[in-house]
Amino acid sequence: MTDNNMSVQTTNDKGDAMPTPQQVVACIDGSRASPSVCDSAAWASQRLQAPVTLFHVLDHSRYPKEPDLSGNIGLGSREHLLTELAELDRRRAKLGMEQGNLMLEEAAERLRQQGVTDLHKRQRHGSLAESLRDIEDTIRLVILGLHGETSTDGDLHVGSQLETVIRTLHCPIVIVPDSFKAPRSVMLAFDGSPTVFKGIELLSSSPIFRGMPVHLVMVGADTPDRWAQLRAAEKPLADNGCDVRLAIREGKVRDVLHAYQQEHDIDLLVMGAYGHSRIRRFLVGSTTTAMLETTRTPLVILR
Repeated sequence: MTDNNMSVQTTNDKGDAMPTPQQVVACIDGSRASPSVCDSAAWASQRLQAPVTLFHVLDHSRYPKEPDLSGNIGLGSREHLLTELAELDRRRAKLGMEQGNLMLEEAAERLRQQGVTDLHKRQRHGSLAESLRDIEDTIRLVILGLHGETSTDGDLHVGSQLETVIRTLHCPIVIVPDSFKAPRSVMLAFDGSPTVFKGIELLSSSPIFRGMPVHLVMVGADTPDRWAQLRAAEKPLADNGCDVRLAIREGKVRDVLHAYQQEHDIDLLVMGAYGHSRIRRFLVGSTTTAMLETTRTPLVILR
């Protein structure tokens, strides 16, 4: 489906054409966060001058592509029932794909209205993490909603696939809450690790952060060594014209980061994930859930 200003590619499974290189991938589903994912993708696309791929995955456990009845042959009168169940699975998968296509088209229209002209749609069967891993070498940034499909106003909970995606991918991952506000400032949780120095490189070189105040915040004791690390990290940012603010705060990582972010009205938090430092250990297992459940602003996760 194309028009004079837009190319839209719909792909139904992984055997089809690969998406556009260096794209912003926006993962949508039936959750309340999907509009925010779309708005975030439009903003990132325009800042990066990059195409957007809207990505929807039909999970095999809910929408089996082809029911497997092997091992059930020879069950006599039960075969008819199994055949009917298999047909129901096929119909559910077909309806799931049709619903996904409608969601993709609605999302595409939302991005069109925000001026995105290089736009693609892609739908696949499988797990979200594996589907994204298959196209990771074409991804510049992937955006996911914070809250899952079954979240309600009275019961907000983190999407069940987020931690698996974070563990699987090595590209920057943006996790967004249910409403979008264009970021005006950014904070990097700094711990001196190689992963976080990748974050320094990202902040200094990416157009997405251009013109924003950048806060480098270290959690721990206030020592000369830590200030030396912060100033070493400040240099490449300052050399690229960033307005850099440095801080060292003692306390629990989650509490310190959220308090500093609220105190300075910071819109975007960048963190490294996994490893042995206090901050990166913070995003493992139940602690990942605790962090994501307490954030009210987008998180950029680096591996």
